[in-house]
Amino acid sequence: MIRFGPSGNSKSFYDQGYSSSVQMPAWLKNMGLNAYEYQCSKGVNIGKSKAIEIGEQAKEHDIYMSIHAPYYINLISEDPEKKEKSIQYILQSMEAAVWMYAERVVVHVGSCTGIDRKEALKIAISSMKETIARADDLGLGNISICPETLGKINQFGTLDEILELCLIDERMIPTIDFGHLYARSGGKVNSVDEFAAVLERIEEVLGYERLKKIHAHFSRIEFTSGGEKRHWTLEDIQYGPEFDYLAEAICDKKMEPVIICESRENMAEDALKLKNIYERIAARENSDEKQ
Repeated sequence: MIRFGPSGNSKSFYDQGYSSSVQMPAWLKNMGLNAYEYQCSKGVNIGKSKAIEIGEQAKEHDIYMSIHAPYYINLISEDPEKKEKSIQYILQSMEAAVWMYAERVVVHVGSCTGIDRKEALKIAISSMKETIARADDLGLGNISICPETLGKINQFGTLDEILELCLIDERMIPTIDFGHLYARSGGKVNSVDEFAAVLERIEEVLGYERLKKIHAHFSRIEFTSGGEKRHWTLEDIQYGPEFDYLAEAICDKKMEPVIICESRENMAEDALKLKNIYERIAARENSDEKQ
């Protein structure tokens, strides 16, 4: 089952008088959405009781939960103290995921500034192996770590880097941020064939079962020569990429990903638009197959 939802809470959620993320699952269900990525991007500051409340509401309203770990994680740091803190941030996010009945934790791996990319990959693999071993020791092995493709050129997070990292453990699921790939490529990942090539590469490296259930982020993105600059909404059509093309490629591969929208302020509203686009294209594809 393909799922759609927002990254964090839309501005309209607060404008309508809501104030707590505990209220988000019912709000999203009422909109027609079925996924929610809780943001720990600025730190894992949620208490156990509130996390359990959110999780209970998500279960009641059939909202698939994931958590975004802090943005400032850097598993590539050569500073032992910084690397240890980064591992702890991931483990804290995984613990919160257990409380919240979330199955996936999205992780930014780190920066490659001043480090050879091959060396950065070696360090990232070593750090991630240590993180997974410690997660298993803590009884957190049922939570999938989902390293994300990133949008800035100086960040660790090309498609191949993320896929190589995911090879270390079959429980890892890549977070493919298609807006980031678009920005990183200078706008080249923006056609059915180009999206299909990304999906084919994932299948080639990780196999169909992991391709089928990837975690995905989508939004329009403004970029510069350095990559990602700013996220925009679906209405900001001067920026790409176009979801119609990705939806067609997903339909062709018969995938069931979780698709999280990261539009500026309108992430829930745009997630619903993505869902509607997908359902329109899926219905057309099914009709074509029957003829």
